[in-house]
Amino acid sequence: MERPNILWICTDQQRWDTLGCYGNEFVRTPVVDRLAKEGVIFDYCISQSPICTPSRASFLTGRYPRTCGGRQNGADIPADEVLITKVLADAGYTCGLAGKLHLSTCHPAAQPHTERRIDDGYAVFHWSHHSGLDWVGNEYGLWLTEKGVDYEPYPYEGSPHVDAGYPAEHHHTTWCVEKAMTFMESAADFENPWLFSVNIYDPHHSFNPPVEYLERYLDRLDEIPLPNYVDGELADKGPFQKIDSEQGGYGGTGQQFREGEMSERDHRLARAAYWAMCDLVDDQVGRLLEKLEETGQAENTMVIFTSDHGEMLGDHGIYWKGPYFYEPAVRVPLIVRWPGVIPAGRRSGALIELSDLAPTILEAAGAERPVGMQAQPFWRLLTGESELHEHREDLYSEYYNAMPWHREPTAQVTMVRTRRHKLVAAHGTGTGELYDLEDDPNETRNLWNDPESVDLKLAMYERLADRMAFTVDPLPVRQADW
Repeated sequence: MERPNILWICTDQQRWDTLGCYGNEFVRTPVVDRLAKEGVIFDYCISQSPICTPSRASFLTGRYPRTCGGRQNGADIPADEVLITKVLADAGYTCGLAGKLHLSTCHPAAQPHTERRIDDGYAVFHWSHHSGLDWVGNEYGLWLTEKGVDYEPYPYEGSPHVDAGYPAEHHHTTWCVEKAMTFMESAADFENPWLFSVNIYDPHHSFNPPVEYLERYLDRLDEIPLPNYVDGELADKGPFQKIDSEQGGYGGTGQQFREGEMSERDHRLARAAYWAMCDLVDDQVGRLLEKLEETGQAENTMVIFTSDHGEMLGDHGIYWKGPYFYEPAVRVPLIVRWPGVIPAGRRSGALIELSDLAPTILEAAGAERPVGMQAQPFWRLLTGESELHEHREDLYSEYYNAMPWHREPTAQVTMVRTRRHKLVAAHGTGTGELYDLEDDPNETRNLWNDPESVDLKLAMYERLADRMAFTVDPLPVRQADW
């Protein structure tokens, strides 16, 4: 089998239910919906953290956040960690990136003016951490300067929650995709296979779509469902949900999103803006796929569409993200297509961890996996050689002081999820969550203190302890018996 090119599209903070192929009747995502029909779509892919750096460090190494050392934003991944892009580069691939990486400290005051890099294998590196223009080394800002663009996003209709972002032709998503298109067109002239990471920043907050994308939703604004929130449901949850609901996300920096201070229209407009950003992503993904066809590379390119984690979007009284593991926070889209190799038109109910992408990609490319990789490949599932709906028995995710906001107490929270049940432990607080996802898919009835659920809680706690135990780093390898 010829080694494939790999077009890896990873959006930022996009929950799974933002696409038509996942049942959303409002969004306009025909391109990704078609991609799902041409490949395999996964219903249960869970990120290994609800926060950027830990999740990205995990799916790029195939190791858990606490194991690979990338367990929090604002810290640097250790220099000796091995990314799959490095493995592929050593195996003869040319690897490129446009957009966000976020494996190390990202702050405008940091030096150099791009994030510090390890030996990551990327030969082409168009870096832009986000759509703000507060970095000298932000290539998106340089691109706008080249085009002579003088535009400032502004509050839409005076809203504190939604901005009128850059027009589509000047949007960060468009820049990211155009860099990828240039790479793919050039790569078509060379023999080496390639991997390109299209790390789009949308639909991460701020909610700032192009105005024309947002205004598509205004005629149906009153039909948009309000967030999934039951009054009083935070009373029996851990401390961190209460803090973020009362103060706003990001330790109070998102005060405009505090529960109780947003009108129904505010909630609906924020959701419309978020979906509008997803629509823009879909349009730009269409350009990527057209470029593959135009350059004759579609048949030998494995396309992956996913995201690093989700977005609360007002569900359970919370916006953005933090130390909580509701489905909107950790469940992400995952679609994989490779014409002629991955049978099309299939939908999988298998339990997939986002980190499982790393060994799966390496197996598809015929590259040897590093000794310390912990994730489990699902390549045989993709090719039809194993059962479509079977992969893992449970899914694990973790948050270890991943953001600086929660210090009293410090947020150390872990989750284990089976097909039916989910347990979340807020370590050191004596609190947690237990859900029956079959009877309560909206996660509003916490069974943690339910006397009739004691046996289930114990069994799930044992499962969580096992998963935590087996996140121990397999490196270094034992050299002798003593």
